[in-house]
Amino acid sequence: MDNRCLITKEYVNNIIRKRPQDIHKGQCGRVLIVAGSVGMAGACILSTGAALRSGAGLVKAAVPEEIFPILQIAVPQATCTNVSDREFLRSVSVHDAIGIGPGMGVSEKKYQLIEEILSIFDGPVVIDADGITNLCRFGKKTGILKKKDNIILTPHPGECDRLLDALDLEPVSVMGRVEAAEAVSDRTGAVVLLKGADTVVTSGSGSTYINTTGNPGMATGGSGDVLTGVITAFAASGIAPLDAARAGAFVHGMAGDLAAGIMGQWGMTATDIRDQLPATLRGIV
Repeated sequence: MDNRCLITKEYVNNIIRKRPQDIHKGQCGRVLIVAGSVGMAGACILSTGAALRSGAGLVKAAVPEEIFPILQIAVPQATCTNVSDREFLRSVSVHDAIGIGPGMGVSEKKYQLIEEILSIFDGPVVIDADGITNLCRFGKKTGILKKKDNIILTPHPGECDRLLDALDLEPVSVMGRVEAAEAVSDRTGAVVLLKGADTVVTSGSGSTYINTTGNPGMATGGSGDVLTGVITAFAASGIAPLDAARAGAFVHGMAGDLAAGIMGQWGMTATDIRDQLPATLRGIV
């Protein structure tokens, strides 16, 4: 256990600092969230809202045009671009970090979109949910899971099993949570955040961390979508991928703890977690 450290408030306090008085929104991180689909607009709403509440200065959602009105009413601070219009890819590089996956759907076309974004964009990319499933289902033969810098994978245990299977490795139940996360990181070169109780964050077998915040009330639909927004915002602010994942896990869990303290664990929703992010950061910075 010597190389497995705890993620604490003291650590996060050293990563997330107070802003200069003269900072402007363009210096606070430009985030692109590629998420959502017809019937799954909520996933993108949670991710974009969490990115804004985690300090991102500008957030754009790449979604189907049919759900523009939903997004722009639910998160008026975010702008929208039509994910089906490939013109939006020309502006991908102006962003500081990209979050991909929540509610985007699974198809070869969606996988090809992810592949194209990764080929264009050299900055940090957080891949979650359907993004991971697309990689596992369609990406193995093209080598998309081979090493690439600045990728953060945020699977839950089921998604981690898909990654392990795509990499010809044993499932989480056989390997153990820490060992499974380390194995995926070693094989892909990505930072891996394995969600669940005692969330594991690792950049490989030599650098593994266990989160110390969070509670069972966070086992609710959309909680992971919020986490995607948090980590993407931190990465967009210039925090290194491993530090963004560690700080994101802690802040997300602490927001869940604040929400549980207000209303209890039963009946908590992902929106409650998202809405406690500003108070969480106030208690850290």
